[in-house]
Amino acid sequence: MSLIEIIMASGKTSVDIALYTLLPVMVVMLCVMKILEAKGIMETIVEWMARFLKPFGLTGMSSFALIQINFISFAAPLATLSVMNKRGVSDRHLAATLAMVLAMGQGNVLYPMISLGLNWTMAITISIIGGLSASALTWHYLGRNLSSCESVTSEKPLSETHKTRGIIRLINEAGADAIRLAIGAIPMLTLSITMVGLLKAVGAVAALEQLLSPFLEFVHISPMFVMPALAKYLGGGTAYLGVVSDLMQQGKITAQQINTSAGFLIHAFDLPGIGIFLGISHRFIRLFKYAAQGALFGIFIRALLHFMLF
Repeated sequence: MSLIEIIMASGKTSVDIALYTLLPVMVVMLCVMKILEAKGIMETIVEWMARFLKPFGLTGMSSFALIQINFISFAAPLATLSVMNKRGVSDRHLAATLAMVLAMGQGNVLYPMISLGLNWTMAITISIIGGLSASALTWHYLGRNLSSCESVTSEKPLSETHKTRGIIRLINEAGADAIRLAIGAIPMLTLSITMVGLLKAVGAVAALEQLLSPFLEFVHISPMFVMPALAKYLGGGTAYLGVVSDLMQQGKITAQQINTSAGFLIHAFDLPGIGIFLGISHRFIRLFKYAAQGALFGIFIRALLHFMLF
């Protein structure tokens, strides 16, 4: 396959993901959140949850992101992060929330893998532990020099802003925001998928498997994990799910191995995920260096717990 063919195929795949995966989820989640705002329900939930999440450097609204990433999909928290950004949430809180989201498991991967033998209850519990660990480290240490003051805006509270708007107008506004976020994710998605295609085309994947085999055998890790790991970190959770499902059908991977590796391989910290979240606004690009370190710590905690328990 030529370079142009790889780029064209990658572009088609990234557009498919943006339009047929991200966009529908974003439209629904943003509509729900705007309606909750209009009814004043979001304000109540945020105030109630804030007291529980404060020790981890999170706001009450961060609870929406926690639920969305674990129980819906990797795309769902985009709505919450976008609203937090517009509401002027501080850099320090935003960095802690982003670290939490990147460190936790993706609902769109966790659910399908139940049929492959994944212990869903334990995976969700460990996912939340890892996410809260990531946010706490980011808030208390990594991002301690970031501003913790919310931006002062001239906008009215969201419940008042939406109070006089009809449901159709709210849906149209949510749709417009969803389209903007989905389109903004296409460049990074295209680049990351193109990178995967190029590595496969030049034989880098096969060469890496051969190169790492002696080391992996020494630490008693099956070389079989090389391809799923590459698919995950370069192609995203959906690519990882496809590779693991195929390996399971071939009998090359067991349910125990899936559970043991879940903490390290099921999360949003991969090239497509990073590109999608950084596409929300320039603030996330600036805060990423703080959130990334916290996310890696949360993933390490998850990987350790999965290794110890399975």
